Amino acid sequence: MSLTIRFVTRQDYDQWLPLWDGYNAFYGRSGPTALAPAITAMTWQRFFDAYEPVHGLVAESDGKLLGITNYLFHRSTTAIEPSCYLQDLFTLEAARGKGVASALIYGVYERAKLAGSPRVYWQTHETNTTAQSLYDKVAERSGFIVYRKIF
Repeated sequence: MSLTIRFVTRQDYDQWLPLWDGYNAFYGRSGPTALAPAITAMTWQRFFDAYEPVHGLVAESDGKLLGITNYLFHRSTTAIEPSCYLQDLFTLEAARGKGVASALIYGVYERAKLAGSPRVYWQTHETNTTAQSLYDKVAERSGFIVYRKIF
């Protein structure tokens, strides 16, 4: 399979949206718990705003999008350089196990290096063992536990 990792373009929306919806559904954000349409619209707009730290990459083969990843840069109190947070990663079910997700992760690694970021990090749900088997090959577990409070 010939695979290209590239920045998302405005022309990708019709193929990007089902991948975005699939990603959100995987994490229980569908039906009555779906993200508000305004959140999806704002996420999409941020990719094309030069002042936003949010970026999107797609994996494409023969004109078809097989996966997406969204990442952002932010400041840190422990480094001068920006940190890169890989926030979203999703591939079509038919593309899983074929190197698409790892190619997207390495695409983020490349963009982080170009931006002067010394690290890329992300999180996944503890039940997402399939993804963890890949993540354990391309990164190291930090040992940190995530806490949150939703208002």
